[in-house]
Amino acid sequence: MWPFSREGGRVPLHTDIPTQVDLERLLSVRDDACVSIYLPTAPEERGERDRLEFKRLAAEALEQLAGRDEHDDLRDVLDDLADDEAFWMRQAHSLAVFATPAGARTFQVANRLSPIVEVSDRFHVKPLLRSATFPHAAYVLALSQNGVRVIEVSPDAPPAELKVPDMPSDAASAVGKASISDRAPVRRLQGAEGQKVRLRQYARQVQDALRPLLSGRDLPLILAATEPLASIYRSLNTYPHLAPEVIAGNPDAATDAELADASRQVLDALYADELAALHARYEERVPQGRASDDLAAIARAATFGAVDTAFVDIDESVPGFLDEADGTLTLDAADDAANYGVVDEIARRVLIAGGRVLAVRRESIPGGGSAAAILRYPV
Repeated sequence: MWPFSREGGRVPLHTDIPTQVDLERLLSVRDDACVSIYLPTAPEERGERDRLEFKRLAAEALEQLAGRDEHDDLRDVLDDLADDEAFWMRQAHSLAVFATPAGARTFQVANRLSPIVEVSDRFHVKPLLRSATFPHAAYVLALSQNGVRVIEVSPDAPPAELKVPDMPSDAASAVGKASISDRAPVRRLQGAEGQKVRLRQYARQVQDALRPLLSGRDLPLILAATEPLASIYRSLNTYPHLAPEVIAGNPDAATDAELADASRQVLDALYADELAALHARYEERVPQGRASDDLAAIARAATFGAVDTAFVDIDESVPGFLDEADGTLTLDAADDAANYGVVDEIARRVLIAGGRVLAVRRESIPGGGSAAAILRYPV
């Protein structure tokens, strides 16, 4: 059953970045006619070319449904979206559309996806997993003696400064002084050592103010600061996702946009390191029988909940079927309205069993195939 309904002939709602709940709902949908359409978009061109490309891809999907009862209702759903001029004026870098005869759901994402049309009894969600794999979102903590600000960075919106309750305005006011260089009668608070003590008090207040904001989150926190404040804050930090790399330079002299640009370079390095570590783990487990790039073996392991981490090709669709009970893989020569993408189905089973799915380019998959997996135990 499709979880969203049409209202007044309009495609109802869209969201930009899929959440884990969104992905789980999409993966759970079963309908006689599920249409998945992906297309790269160009926000600077204000939508007309994108709309024409969408119409072309929609026509491909409808051609696969010619003569079926669902054809006319799906045509209405897709036409409604194509005719929504305001919608096409606000695109990101790629658009994903998931439609059934009951309605459609759209996602606009920042990464560039290849054009795809899939018609089946379930949605082709795998390309959308890229946004969840490496979301390119973070918090930047711009910290100096003169001030502190927290900037939220997302892939498809301008950076935004967050108002954090109880955040100190600067180091001096945080410690109740006109200046952290003030001399004091207590010997240990004089000179450079005294400054470090006060900076530590200041950094601890910043850490305490951030704790409610970061509680339960898993986005990277990227520090923009100079020494010695950068090292002092790092020594006090309790957030497990503090990035190891610091944005160098005085953050007071950088705009939010400049800090956001610098943070994306940090994120790229962070994701590259994470992928390299997973590749190393994969190679360690191959001799143990706990890693595989054989699609049939991965399908069985995913069905039995044995996959810890799966690497899947974001671009390729492999048509076929997976047995519901034992994961036996049957491949088809071509897409049609009956089969589905088996790598998508593998990803669904991995996620349901609490595993992780990395949607990446083929060159980032161990073995260079359609998929690879690190297993919890041999299967």
